Amino acid sequence: MTKPQSGGIQAIDRTFEIVEALNELEGAGVSELARYVELPKSTVYNHLATLERTGYVVRRDGEYRTGLKFLEAGELARDQHKLYTIGRSEVDKLAEKTGEISGLMTEEHGTGVVIYRSRGSEAALIDTHIGDRIPLHCTALGKAILAFLPESQCSSIVDDGDLETFTPSTITDPTTLHDELEDVRANKIAFDDEERLNGLRSVAAPILDGSGSVIGAISVAGPTHRMRGERFRTEFPELALGVANVIELNLQHS
Repeated sequence: MTKPQSGGIQAIDRTFEIVEALNELEGAGVSELARYVELPKSTVYNHLATLERTGYVVRRDGEYRTGLKFLEAGELARDQHKLYTIGRSEVDKLAEKTGEISGLMTEEHGTGVVIYRSRGSEAALIDTHIGDRIPLHCTALGKAILAFLPESQCSSIVDDGDLETFTPSTITDPTTLHDELEDVRANKIAFDDEERLNGLRSVAAPILDGSGSVIGAISVAGPTHRMRGERFRTEFPELALGVANVIELNLQHS
């Protein structure tokens, strides 16, 4: 669980700490939640009462859970993102053409955020959902974005951040990751070879604005027995790059 940072308004920090804890616990009573966040029960109760009154928390059978008002806020935030409004139809087309999963990611605060996914007719079931926040170093989508971030931001994430291990194939050595990101910059294609989920491979292309700044990435992902050979290394990369180019043009002329 993320603890509040120094600075800012402590009461707001605590409110969001409690909301995140509710999500991690998948619902909890006041006593359990207070122990989890290491705050007095009275403090936790007051925050929950405010959240319940405003509709962001619901209480059922003595347990508090985050309310669907967060869904409304999330949908509004996504609908205001041009990458989503312009890119989602292209994601659908890519999923239909490949039969696999196609995804759209953007970056916030140094983390990848999945803003749209579409499933083709042969798509595998995976544990990634819209709104998931995923480290940039362990997926093709993330590496496609990471490679085109400003140099100082990229270096901060790679050299100063915690490159978490998800599978035996996750790249956690900064030098190795920097070398791979150089290839991504040269070819505008990133690969994920079972680096976040065992048995899953993906390819992704960055989506750049008119000035060359990265605003997101689009991918195709599928099981290793289908994502191999020319399909993995040539066919799907070319499709992803072509769709990324279409989205870039549509963004520039919207």
